[in-house]
Amino acid sequence: MGWLDCADGAPTAACRPHYKFVILRSSRWLRGTISLVKILIVEDEPKTGDYLLQGLVEAGFVVDLVRDGSTGLHQALTEVYDLAILDVMLPGLDGWSVLRGIRTAGKDMPVLFLTARDHVDDRVKGLELGADDYLVKPFAFSELLARVRTLLRRGAKASAAEFLRAADLELDLLRRRVTRAGKRIDLTAKEFALLELLLRRQGEVLPRSLIASQVWDMNFDSDTNVIEVAMRRLRVKLDDSFEPKLIRTVRGMGYVLENPDCA
Repeated sequence: MGWLDCADGAPTAACRPHYKFVILRSSRWLRGTISLVKILIVEDEPKTGDYLLQGLVEAGFVVDLVRDGSTGLHQALTEVYDLAILDVMLPGLDGWSVLRGIRTAGKDMPVLFLTARDHVDDRVKGLELGADDYLVKPFAFSELLARVRTLLRRGAKASAAEFLRAADLELDLLRRRVTRAGKRIDLTAKEFALLELLLRRQGEVLPRSLIASQVWDMNFDSDTNVIEVAMRRLRVKLDDSFEPKLIRTVRGMGYVLENPDCA
């Protein structure tokens, strides 16, 4: 792919009227979970939007394309995206308003602005509203793709710092919440600390002595069954009503949390 003015002879696929493409080869690993990388494009110029859609799909991403700001904001607030690409000049709501709505709603996905105006004031305004990068038209698709991948790497690092995952189990470190298959699971402070340790050391067999020192801040006493009791309660909450089972006992050694589908 060359410059975004995409002169003559843009591939036929770029002109198809479908606004939504799903391609399953787009995936990445995150704490033992494969997740699709999903990008939202909000661009009203048909040739530009279709060209970006085709290029990003060919690069292996799941892409949604919408043509106006109001629909773009609705999509951004009701769907989950790893990144948004916004044109500044849009019908309905302009790109500034879309970005403001995204940030006001607490969405922190990376946002890349596209504009035909190379004014410092515009770039400053976008960055102050919460944009992560800015690209002036026309541009080489290879440059846009490089910037997209850079923003996704930054987002993945931030996500990895906030969440721990195994299969459909997710632990939110900032909000101190745990869900499995989308269902909220209430844990005590010790159960939360125990689960965090198991997830951080996912796939490792953890001896009782390590668990005792890390979670209870005490030396392991073979006469106490506090660890067994806590582990049993954790299993009841996390595994009894779900598949696959994630926590298991390794006789004579300790406990391990792992996704058997990835073992």
